[in-house]
Amino acid sequence: MKSVPSLSFFPRNIHGENSVITIGSDIGGTFTDFVEVNEADGNVRVYKTLTTPDDPSRAIDQGVQALTAGRDGAARTVDVMVHGTTLVINAVIERKGARTGLITTRGFRDVLEIGREKRFDAYDLQIEFPVPLVPRYMRMEVDERLHASGAVVTPLDEDSVRRAIQALKDEGCESLAVCLLHAYRNPAHERRIADIARQMMPGCPISLSSDVLPEMKEYERTTTTAVNAYAKPVASRYLSRLQDRLRDQGFEGEMLMMMSSGGINSVDFAREFPVQIIESGPAAGTLGAAHFARLANLDKVLAFDMGGTTAKLALVEQGQATLTNDFEVAHVHRFKPGSGIPVRISVVDLIEIGAGGGSIARRTPVGTLQVGPQSASAVPGPACYGQGGTDPTVSDADLVLGYLDPQHFLGGRMALDKPAAERAIHTTLAQPLGISVEDAAFGVHAIVNENMASAAKAYVSEKGENPKSCALVAFGGAGPVHACDLAARLGVRTVLIPPRAGVAAAFGMIVAPVMYAAVRSRRTLFKDLSVEKLEAVFAEMFEECRLRLPGTVDPAQVAYEYSVDMRYLGQGYDVTAPYARTGHHAAQLAAMRASFENTYRRLYGRIFTDLPLEIMNFRVTASAARHVASAGSEAAGAQGDGKIGTRRAFCTRTRQWMEFAVHRRAGIAPDLPFPGPAIVEENESTTVVPSGARIRVDAHGSLIVELSH
Repeated sequence: MKSVPSLSFFPRNIHGENSVITIGSDIGGTFTDFVEVNEADGNVRVYKTLTTPDDPSRAIDQGVQALTAGRDGAARTVDVMVHGTTLVINAVIERKGARTGLITTRGFRDVLEIGREKRFDAYDLQIEFPVPLVPRYMRMEVDERLHASGAVVTPLDEDSVRRAIQALKDEGCESLAVCLLHAYRNPAHERRIADIARQMMPGCPISLSSDVLPEMKEYERTTTTAVNAYAKPVASRYLSRLQDRLRDQGFEGEMLMMMSSGGINSVDFAREFPVQIIESGPAAGTLGAAHFARLANLDKVLAFDMGGTTAKLALVEQGQATLTNDFEVAHVHRFKPGSGIPVRISVVDLIEIGAGGGSIARRTPVGTLQVGPQSASAVPGPACYGQGGTDPTVSDADLVLGYLDPQHFLGGRMALDKPAAERAIHTTLAQPLGISVEDAAFGVHAIVNENMASAAKAYVSEKGENPKSCALVAFGGAGPVHACDLAARLGVRTVLIPPRAGVAAAFGMIVAPVMYAAVRSRRTLFKDLSVEKLEAVFAEMFEECRLRLPGTVDPAQVAYEYSVDMRYLGQGYDVTAPYARTGHHAAQLAAMRASFENTYRRLYGRIFTDLPLEIMNFRVTASAARHVASAGSEAAGAQGDGKIGTRRAFCTRTRQWMEFAVHRRAGIAPDLPFPGPAIVEENESTTVVPSGARIRVDAHGSLIVELSH
């Protein structure tokens, strides 16, 4: 998220060569993407293959083999592997995690059910909330009590602990979560419970709330710890299997995991805290979009990632993605805030909707078209994939509309079955609705774009911004196909398609900094904050960051960012305000207050000068960026516009079938503008440009489309 300095925290090539070869791999719901960058010369290789849902590590195995084939030493030549996966969030959504037990303070057994006592829909008389990951009979109470200051009120009764652990053991507990009242101030009781649990249940994974989330708010701390424990055995088995597969290929380098915060950390860290990788793929995509937005000098962009299963949208300003600590998983009502399980971790602030290339189109009982949120995913996939799918999807519609070349999909490695797509649309949509296959296909295409535009408008408006003031950075396998029509619906004039847009999330993993974020809850009035208290809490967090960052990081290259959660006394919500921790104590306090007031005014339009301020949490983010040679452009040395022919396709601007010029992206020379309508093809994605637009490739290989509205 900060600009990438010219340095590297990774060691030189482990085989003695003066280069570092890094592979980024992103497992999505439909495709698994790979990018390999040689840091010495900027040489980039990419690969895309269908995800293998039965064992996602198989797709990783295939991709690494494909990228390293023909090279002496094959996988041994790779120094760093950065990986992102949807495994954790899928385990939670599909309820395929471990049989989890919870130990808590007596009287707090039902925190997971009580929640915040808020209704996310005030008018739904049959409202449903997510079922807790830990059923009531697996939640045990122990006798102990801590004061909010961390002082012991009631000592830990170890006999009650042993009874609780034995009861969980008898119930077949596979993973244990421990969340005691006020343990964020004093973890001693939780740690003693962990010691006893290791004696009584050796080998059972244990998650302590004082490690997972040392922050006040009992409900969120309990749910976050429960999610971590629920996913821990699943994540550990997967990561071990993946490491074994890579080791069998000869990989001897360092493996790192993409975090939801937009940073990377070690596999051991991800194994211990799998909740931190719950949104790793979307975070990486936003990071890749921010990278190319900076190169193109675009100050404010909407990052638009459309893959096979979902579409993600995130606001990026000044080359930085916005982070939030409020996140939910496993929504009972898809995309309704408040209907999911709260997970209080640092995540890239984005919106996700069920609109991807695999989103299934259907006719509703009242005779209208509906697209998504259900997806055909990789198995059985869209009808045109020839994998057994029969439902019409967005990809089938795009193929019928002429946007995709059935012989050039994935660079020709995967042929698309156009007659199968037409049959699926005819049988399910066109015939029941009494319209042509082409009209039904356009309906699917238009509806999915309108769904995304509506979500984008709401998301950007909530940030106090106007989408018309943004550029659109589109990536993902399906993103460039839909980008221009989406931009037109938003009133956006500039669209940027990064080089190798279909695998941009995997590239985002390569440019991501190594990162760790620490938090401490220290509720105090702002006027009572002493320099001693401030230094003590930061010293704790500095030490935690030092221990949690990978051992290969040079401490001299670590940068620290500071923020504080503050509110006006009496409010029930707080605002996270960044500040520069420089100068004497009074200057730091003044900067802290000014940052809070600026943030509060931007969010709510005013401040209250007569109300006392209250501090809730202190935060430190430690990061070490590394230099990665530019991804470069495949068009280096190109002289013309790369035109290879024409294709009949439907123009969304004129609502007519037209002859579109077809261009190979690798053949387009930089800064040579040409007009739409045009289809620009590369192996991993296709960009569709309507009539009236102008297209050019910039010096960094990004495709810039200027629309005329």
